[in-house]
Amino acid sequence: MKTAIRENNPVLFFEHARLYHVRGPVPDKEYYIPLGKADIKRKGSDVTIITYSRPLYDVLKAAEELSKEGIEAEVIDLRSLAPLDEETIISSVKKTGKVVVVEEDEITCGVGAEISALIMEKAFDYLDAPVKRVAAPMVPIPFSKPLEEYVVPNAKDVIKAVKELLG
Repeated sequence: MKTAIRENNPVLFFEHARLYHVRGPVPDKEYYIPLGKADIKRKGSDVTIITYSRPLYDVLKAAEELSKEGIEAEVIDLRSLAPLDEETIISSVKKTGKVVVVEEDEITCGVGAEISALIMEKAFDYLDAPVKRVAAPMVPIPFSKPLEEYVVPNAKDVIKAVKELLG
């Protein structure tokens, strides 16, 4: 948020309500997350998993489970969507040749579709398989917690997508 406040251009800052209770380390010193710079949360060589916001936690959990089976996933946390860190995305695609994009949005017309298009336009020759997407179906996210958990993608969905992609 501090980066957005200090940015001279207009910025939209979205908070995910399901992140309010997440606990983790916070640096003691002042820090900023640069706009347009993704963070590689986990290095891997078999598949690239690209995500942002709350699904990152499911993706990291899935990556740990996949690692136990000998599948090493590189996990990219986009952190900002516009500008998008094309360099990090393309570099990872070149390394792994396989990509899964994970988001909570509906599968149609979302960020995942845009990332898939970017990869197809700028890194197609490096792909060993089509980009796989994990996203919510075209239905409103239910208010009911059990129904929400059914609709919103989770770690099991990510694991299934990676295994399908790797064949």
